Amino acid sequence: MPAGTITAITAQLHDSQRVNIFIDGAFALGITLATLAREGLWVGLTLDDAAWQRLAASAQVEQALLSAMRLLDARPRSRAEVRLRLRQKEHPPQVIDQVLERLQDLGLLDDAAFSRYWVENRQRFRPRGVRALVAELRDKGVDRDTIATALAEVGADAEGERQAAEQVARSVLARYCACPDRTTFQRRLGGLLQRRGFALAVIRPLLETLWHECSASQGDET
Repeated sequence: MPAGTITAITAQLHDSQRVNIFIDGAFALGITLATLAREGLWVGLTLDDAAWQRLAASAQVEQALLSAMRLLDARPRSRAEVRLRLRQKEHPPQVIDQVLERLQDLGLLDDAAFSRYWVENRQRFRPRGVRALVAELRDKGVDRDTIATALAEVGADAEGERQAAEQVARSVLARYCACPDRTTFQRRLGGLLQRRGFALAVIRPLLETLWHECSASQGDET
């Protein structure tokens, strides 16, 4: 839209912190109250090309920032995740860069904190092996050094992986104890643990221990 005169400024129905700007009788864009005050806009003000371009640029950043904040409201996300989602919404690259920096300055975008959150969340609700955790975080664009630091800080070491694998195995053990023999038991339960990303060095001794428990409870070792 070319420069022109502001003919109306109306509140947005679903966001009390935003207003709609009309130029020469037509809707031009939506902005925040903060931008309205910062730019000193009022009905009757005529915007030249430079003022319009500045206002339009601010509106683009605000819209992208709003999209990013909605994403982060659902759960923490990595920098790469937010960038990808904003690209999918077709925000310009330079706008995305500004939004990412703004979020980082606000402390809302931090790959180290996100990685710790992800590992802790997995450990609490859906345990995974270190291999799977690394793969998941790499898939979300987190670099290997940041992942390694997060794993160390959260305690996802060899002992932590052994405990997590045992937690997963014991949660389904009753079902697998019904397997007809040791080989079937190891193949089925071992397959489950491998799919969860646990290392074979952790799985093998655990399977032996659990098979003996199953056999003892049934009075038989096959």
